[in-house]
Amino acid sequence: MGLDIVAHLVQLGVLNTTSDYASVVSINLFVALLCACIVLGHLLEENRWVNESITALIIGLCTGVAILLTTKGKSSHIFVFSEDLFFIYLLPPIIFNAGFQVKKKQFFRNFMTITLFGAVGTMISFFTIAIAAIAIFSRMNIGTLDVGDFLAIGAIFSATDSVCTLQVLNQDETPFLYSLVFGEGVVNDATSIVLFNALQNLDLDHIDAGVVLKFLGNFFYLFLSSTFLGVFTGLLSAYIIKKLYIGRHSTDREVALMMLMAYLSYMLAELLDLSGILTVFFCGIVMSHYTWHNVTESSRVTTKHAFATLSFIAETFLFLYVGMDALDIEKWEFASDSPGKSIGVSSILLGLVLVGRAAFVFPLSFLSNLTKKAPYEKITWRQQIVIWWAGLMRGAVSIALAYNKFTRSGHTQLHGNAIMITSTITVVLFSTMVFGMMTKPLIRLLLPASSNPVTSEPSSPKSLHSPLLTSLQGSDLETGTHIVRPSSLRMLLTKPTHTVHYYWRKFDDALMRPMFGGRGFVPFSPGSPTEQSVRGGQ
Repeated sequence: MGLDIVAHLVQLGVLNTTSDYASVVSINLFVALLCACIVLGHLLEENRWVNESITALIIGLCTGVAILLTTKGKSSHIFVFSEDLFFIYLLPPIIFNAGFQVKKKQFFRNFMTITLFGAVGTMISFFTIAIAAIAIFSRMNIGTLDVGDFLAIGAIFSATDSVCTLQVLNQDETPFLYSLVFGEGVVNDATSIVLFNALQNLDLDHIDAGVVLKFLGNFFYLFLSSTFLGVFTGLLSAYIIKKLYIGRHSTDREVALMMLMAYLSYMLAELLDLSGILTVFFCGIVMSHYTWHNVTESSRVTTKHAFATLSFIAETFLFLYVGMDALDIEKWEFASDSPGKSIGVSSILLGLVLVGRAAFVFPLSFLSNLTKKAPYEKITWRQQIVIWWAGLMRGAVSIALAYNKFTRSGHTQLHGNAIMITSTITVVLFSTMVFGMMTKPLIRLLLPASSNPVTSEPSSPKSLHSPLLTSLQGSDLETGTHIVRPSSLRMLLTKPTHTVHYYWRKFDDALMRPMFGGRGFVPFSPGSPTEQSVRGGQ
């Protein structure tokens, strides 16, 4: 069984060796490094500069250097970046757990702003970077790059690193910023990938109004279809578990069913050429709202920690992976004949990332503030700076898209492609290390806990701040609480999000929860999740 797994990893391109012994040694080394990252991450828990992502990246770089020195520079492909490994195995548990654990009260309260930043903002960043790349790189003679390559660069460097955002922002200390930056990051990654895939099928030689409209229509179709598929899969899992009460015979089965259906939603999206990121994210949200309440108490504890553990291991694996692959000598050798040009391209790309993000964060924050009446709901200038800075990090999504565009099976022999790959790696390493290390101190400088606008939010009726979905931890439990109906059309116009929440709760309580389960709506049946509570009451 173990050798079968190794053979599969070899086929995926994770290990560039045909020796089973060498493969097992490499896997042992990587597992040992994962353990080291966990231990060091624990020791550096209170460090204001370094987080677990940066720790894993540094360990990966150091290990790569040690391997190169040991093999005298001959073995540069012990770990080769594999898109399949990243998109099929590492990314789904990370994004699903983010949706499963996210505090939905904050996320959906800022849903319109998140969508504005994630979708419209990414488009602005894409056009800014792409147009600048066409204007600058076409004059630098860096290789045989065409307009399609420059547009792809715009999509590649518009993708933020939502994984690293999880590490540098704290959901409890800065809930507003966390929900906004992370929510935007998820939508941003999905938008960037959809843009990148759409550009591959775009005929750049015959662009007219019809082609542009078709492109936009396909873009919105992918967004809506991906979201619907995630919601549908989550509701299906809730309905099956609620009706069959699988936990009365085996809690292992209901836990396995939740995990497999979550993964199935992602793979179905990939099979249908939709956005797996959006699908699995909304599947996680729906499962936490309905399915999680339909399983037994022991299964709730198991799934909560199992999803978090899988996500944590995947995140650590990912940054170790990127750190090691950054030392792939082959691509650096192709770009080494013009090191000055390579450094120049990296610097320009880094500058475009800064400008591209600023081009939408500050204008869209201004527009968002115009629609909000209460001062505490507006995005302050200091918060805008933190949002801009926290989204500058680029990660594995950018690397995966760059490898897809500029390499074949992880290799390239074209000078221009090699420069773009090495420049992408440089930007990812620099942005993660420098911007990531400075984010926590920047937040403490600009948003000290005593003056954080989020914590000073005035108390108000439950109708104004009732969450769209309840949180996993149960902090938003409002079952049985009377919610006052908005008194007039003016309430809908002045506080549309809160009013939509009110009507959603009515619809959820009247139709959705009785059918799909959820907190307070699971009927008693032998072996059902309510059996223990009923017996305890007796």
